[in-house]
Amino acid sequence: MEQSSLLHAGQAAWRLTLDDLRRRFPGDPAPSGSAAVLRQAKVRGDHDLNPGYGPLPDSKLRAAAVLVPLVDRPEGVTLIFTQRTAHLTAHAGQISFPGGRMEHFDATPEDTALRETEEEIGLGRDRIEIIGRLDTYVTRTGFRVTPVVGLVQPPFQLTPDPTEVAEVFEVPLDFILDPSNPQRHSREFQGAQRHFYVFPYQQRFIWGATAGMLVNLRDVLRDDTLGEEPSAGGVGEALAGDDAVTGET
Repeated sequence: MEQSSLLHAGQAAWRLTLDDLRRRFPGDPAPSGSAAVLRQAKVRGDHDLNPGYGPLPDSKLRAAAVLVPLVDRPEGVTLIFTQRTAHLTAHAGQISFPGGRMEHFDATPEDTALRETEEEIGLGRDRIEIIGRLDTYVTRTGFRVTPVVGLVQPPFQLTPDPTEVAEVFEVPLDFILDPSNPQRHSREFQGAQRHFYVFPYQQRFIWGATAGMLVNLRDVLRDDTLGEEPSAGGVGEALAGDDAVTGET
């Protein structure tokens, strides 16, 4: 009971509005009519916590995009996640944003993210307002992922593709922004310790590339809006431990 009360109090401290979210991303003019402040984009990836690995060269990377869907709920903004089905050959059972590889007919990463979102969970693009992008994320599995940030306006009905998606669920944005929640875990991989971010939520573990993108989102939203500078390594000192878990990203 005490833990739940603390979590509720912490969540209230990070409450953001849709206008707060729009202001944090470049592109369109800010709501006041002045030019939006441009962020200095960079390439993030599994190498952020593992400098020895280094990002793969561009020639070996396949373009992909995901949608970072922020839902406008009366009780506060939430994020939509999917859990992949257990029978998939890649990343089976893992939690991710809707998205996938960029096809030749996709003009932009935004097109890819919107198309894949509709195919995977049945969320139509007419319910989504694109407000910007996070930093490019390079995975050790050979993808250069563009995270596209969109505001989702209820009501909407989801129809997950049962061949790809086992479950669709939402997590409060407050939970992601609370500095007591992200963790850094490690495991042995190819003879060396590999570190990665984890966001434990209820009975789920959001980790790997998805967790890395959440760290990026947290840095963007907490910078300026909450009066903090983003930490050099993402969540920096806010990380709660360095434990071992199993799995692959």
